[in-house]
Amino acid sequence: MEDLLLIALILITAKITGYAFEKIGQPTVLGQILGGIAIGLYFKSDEVIHAFSNLGVLILLFLAGLESDLEEFKRVGRPSMLIATIGVITAFLFGFLISLPFVSTNEALLFGAIMTPTSVSITVRVLMELRKLRTKEGAAILAAAVIDDVFGILALTIVISVLKEGSVHIIGILEILIKVVGFLFILLKFGVPLMERLFHQVSRIKLPETTTTFALITAIFFAILAERMNIASILGAYMTGLVLGQTYYGKQIIEKISTLGYAIFIPIFFVEVGMSIDLGYIYSAGLFAVLYTIMAILSKIVGCGAGAYLGGFNLKESLGIGIGMIPRLGVELAMLAIAIKSGVANQDMLTIAVFMVFVTTIITPPMLKWAHTKLK
Repeated sequence: MEDLLLIALILITAKITGYAFEKIGQPTVLGQILGGIAIGLYFKSDEVIHAFSNLGVLILLFLAGLESDLEEFKRVGRPSMLIATIGVITAFLFGFLISLPFVSTNEALLFGAIMTPTSVSITVRVLMELRKLRTKEGAAILAAAVIDDVFGILALTIVISVLKEGSVHIIGILEILIKVVGFLFILLKFGVPLMERLFHQVSRIKLPETTTTFALITAIFFAILAERMNIASILGAYMTGLVLGQTYYGKQIIEKISTLGYAIFIPIFFVEVGMSIDLGYIYSAGLFAVLYTIMAILSKIVGCGAGAYLGGFNLKESLGIGIGMIPRLGVELAMLAIAIKSGVANQDMLTIAVFMVFVTTIITPPMLKWAHTKLK
C-alpha cells in the first residue's frame, strides 16, 4: 500500500509541476525533475518505483523510435558519426585536462572517460514537446547519442584495462564493436520485414490490445538483449521502436503506447531522476566539481557542435545539436559503478559525477528550448 501511495504522490507531483513549468514557458520535464528533488527530501525510491522508472525510460525511447523516420536516420549517418566522434574526443580531452590539477593522471583518465557519453532521454522528451523529434536535427541527435554511448563504453573499457592491467585488451574492445555493429546491422537490415510478419501473426489473436502488449514485450526483450551484450538497454528499446515504426502495425500502436507511457511510467521516470539526486552531494561539491561540470557542458557544445557543422548543418542548427548532447544521466553513473567495482575508482568520485549529472540534467531543457525557438 505504501508503494501505491508513493506512486500516486509521484504522479500528482509530475502533473502539477509539469503544468506549472509549461505555464511559465519551460519544458515540463524540468518541473518533474525538480518536483522529484522535493519528494526526495522526504521519501526514497525503492525497487518497485525503480522498476516503474526503468520501464518509463524504455517506453520513452521506444516511442522516440516509433516516431522517428528510418530513412532520415540512415541519411544522417555520416553527420551523426562526426557529431559523436568529435564530441567524444573533445569530452574526453576536456575531462582529462581539467582533472589533472586536482587528481592523479590515472584518475584524470577515468574522469575523461566518464564525461564522454550522452543521456538522450531528457533531450528526447524536450524535442517531443517542441515537435522537433522528426526533424533532421532530431534524427542526428538520436543517431549520434547511439554512437556516443558505444564510444563511451569503449573509452571506459580501454581506461579500466590500462589502469588495472597496464595494457589494453584489444580482444575485449573488438568484441564490443562486433556486438554493436552486428546488433544494429541485423535490426536495420532484416528488422522491418521480420516485424511485419511477426505482428501479422500476433494481430490474429483476438484479445484486447494484444498488438500493443506484444510491442511492449518486444521492446523489453531487445532492451534486455542489448544490456546482456554490454550495450545500453535504451539503445535496444529505441532501435526496436525505429524498426517497428516503419511497419503498418507500428503506426497503429503509437497513440496507445504514448497514452500508457505518459499516463504512468514516463512521469515516474523523470520524478525518480529528481528523487535520486542527493542534495548532500551537491552541497559538498567543491571547485573541482564546478569546473568539471562547466567543461562537461562546453565539451558537448563545442565538440558535437563542430561535428554537426562539419557534417553540413549551419551554425544555429549545430549549436542546437551541441546543446541536445549535453545531458548526462544513467550511463555515466553506471560507468563509474563499473570502475568502482573494478577497483580503479573510489567513492569520492561519486560526488563529482553526481554534481555534473545534476547540473547538466537541469540546464539542458531550458537551453534546448531556447536554441529551438529563439534562434529560429
